[in-house]
Amino acid sequence: MNPLNPKKLLLTKWTAVKPVAKQKHFLVSRVIQPDEPTDPIELVEIEAVFSKATQVVAWRDLQDDSVWRQGWV
Repeated sequence: MNPLNPKKLLLTKWTAVKPVAKQKHFLVSRVIQPDEPTDPIELVEIEAVFSKATQVVAWRDLQDDSVWRQGWV
């Protein structure tokens, strides 16, 4: 997989390998900034396209090919 930069994840598209309740396609809706500006970015908020439900995940989890695929597959 291509290396990811947390600052460039906003509005990227992701597909869950094992969808739950028709939630398969997701969009990174927000990059959560740390309290201290010098701290690294750890979390992003993803939004399900079908249900508009949001969840917070560690951005590094998106690199796991067994859980996520980049783009809408």
